[in-house]
Amino acid sequence: MTLSRLFHRLGAGSLAVLLTACATHSPHLSSRQFRHLIAESPVFQQAFTGFALYDPLLDRMVYEYQSDKYFTPASNTKILTLYTCLQLLGDSLPALRYDLRHDTLFFTGTGDPTLLHPDLPHIDTTYEAHVFQMLRAAPQTLCYVPRPTAAAHFGPGWAWDDYNDYYSAERSTLPLYGNIVRFQFVAEESQPLPFPAFFGQYLHKASASLPGHTYLRRQVDQNHFSYAARPDTLAFTQDVPFRPSASLTAALLADTLHRPVVLSTQFQELPTQTLYSLPADSAYRWMMHVSDNFFAEQLLMLCSAQRLDTLSVDSTIAYMMRTHLTDLPDPPRWVDGSGLSRYNLQTPRNMVALLRKIDAQLSDERLYTIFPAGGKSGTLRNWYGNPDGPPYVFAKTGSLSNTYCLSGYLITQDGRKLIFSFMHNNFVQPSSDYRHAMQEVLRTLWERY
Repeated sequence: MTLSRLFHRLGAGSLAVLLTACATHSPHLSSRQFRHLIAESPVFQQAFTGFALYDPLLDRMVYEYQSDKYFTPASNTKILTLYTCLQLLGDSLPALRYDLRHDTLFFTGTGDPTLLHPDLPHIDTTYEAHVFQMLRAAPQTLCYVPRPTAAAHFGPGWAWDDYNDYYSAERSTLPLYGNIVRFQFVAEESQPLPFPAFFGQYLHKASASLPGHTYLRRQVDQNHFSYAARPDTLAFTQDVPFRPSASLTAALLADTLHRPVVLSTQFQELPTQTLYSLPADSAYRWMMHVSDNFFAEQLLMLCSAQRLDTLSVDSTIAYMMRTHLTDLPDPPRWVDGSGLSRYNLQTPRNMVALLRKIDAQLSDERLYTIFPAGGKSGTLRNWYGNPDGPPYVFAKTGSLSNTYCLSGYLITQDGRKLIFSFMHNNFVQPSSDYRHAMQEVLRTLWERY
């Protein structure tokens, strides 16, 4: 049977598994073998699975299975956020806009998520907090100008009952401390220690056990935190989002800087000068390796600050959809930066197209630094590794309940780069079952492609 006839027969079949070969390079896997790995997998058959594999050297898809079907991408959405940042931001993050006027330093936020972030030493050890130092050392009166925003604290379709969890930190125009309070529970100490200590004034002991099997909980609509009794020997750390506001930002900055910060209510124009902070790649690496939802949301707000006075995730998404993303194979539904929303919808071949765009823009060295490496770093530290040599998978995970996705780059045993996207929705088994099955597929591609 000719390859052409095989292509047409498989394309018409219910499995929709496609194989395209090239005279200069033919994959060592047959279509039947690949069908066995994907369509006939006892794990994948219990859910909705899509897959796409692209060979840049051949400039074509070599394997597809339901690659045109829509899936909830979860944190694979951060690949869109990364691509957006690469188009709209420079090599450093704009941290503040400011102006000196007579005896007053006026400043406003850009959406930069890094100011006073508690994990900043892990994000970039070379970063010097010159933004903080400028504000602390300025001889002028400090005046904070709240920046207009069209971004709600939560994104559309976020789970409202996740408000107490670290991964649902609220969006704001001038984030401080990652918009979370880090509570340290110390053995033999009854009351947790908050960081920043400013929030100690809002901490109270609960009169009864707290809902959700937690020892610490914030009230839904205000910054009042309650802690419950726990075993004296139990020590741990819990990050809880706080509710940001203009008045809280000014008060928290004043407490941190040990100097007054005036909240401007009548300033007519935004400051015009820009102060830069973190190298952009350090922020991208943190977002992709840790899968930091807060960073992803704030980076899209930061992108809007490059074009508009009003910070807006929606405006950034709309701009990208009508400019840089018009050539995607399928119209995506994209509503946030992090992938927390189940309103997001993407196809595997869309994810491959995005990864192709990023691959064309970045050097391999930069690419393999920003994306987590299988068996080595980030969310891939314990998966997709190569026990006998260097990593061969560089990819972004995406997980919600009943959802697991993996999209990125695979380097074959002979050094050939492939681009892939695996998407799984609507399963009830443990996600580890899917990781194991995907690990087998990717290892087979590494060995035999």
